[in-house]
Amino acid sequence: MANSFDLSYQNQHIESKITVALERISEAFRVLLWQQAQELKLSPIQIQILIFCCFHSSEKCKVGYLAQEFNLDKSTISDSVKVLEQKKLIEKFTTPEDGRSYIIGLTDAGLQIAQQTASFALPLEKPIQELSDTQKEVLLFSLLELIHKLQRVGIISLQRMCFSCQYFQKTNRGYYCKFLNIDLSPHDLRVDCPEHELSNLG
Repeated sequence: MANSFDLSYQNQHIESKITVALERISEAFRVLLWQQAQELKLSPIQIQILIFCCFHSSEKCKVGYLAQEFNLDKSTISDSVKVLEQKKLIEKFTTPEDGRSYIIGLTDAGLQIAQQTASFALPLEKPIQELSDTQKEVLLFSLLELIHKLQRVGIISLQRMCFSCQYFQKTNRGYYCKFLNIDLSPHDLRVDCPEHELSNLG
């Protein structure tokens, strides 16, 4: 049976090598996040919630959206939110449209922690900075393509990236954003765009 972690199979298939390489990078990400969590006596997902709510609009800072964002069930997110509220790092605000729903807002203490911990991934950026501009653009484009394909088959949740946006358009010259009304170079492609609107094509 094919297995990316079986060395005899892996070393004969470049797809397996790429898969394992991505797993190693993911592990580095988890280690860096866990180090921050231990220092602050928070769980990794609690830190991720604080960071997400710090840098995204209020309509995205709801339990349902966060569950989709982090591929977790609502009860897991609710439990983390409850702890963050007890620690006075977040506040809940009911929405006028639905009194049963609430928006998560950061307190001053929560904002401080979010801004402090948001830099936990910087050690991963340093080796990427050493790549050439062409290497960076090829890597970004390849990762965006991979993420988009994983999203389309349902392995990961909705991503707010150019490839799944209704404003994104392929042209003879390359790519174009109909929201910003500009041509997009590979360098301009976004992984997380605040203006993202999901395309009917997904």
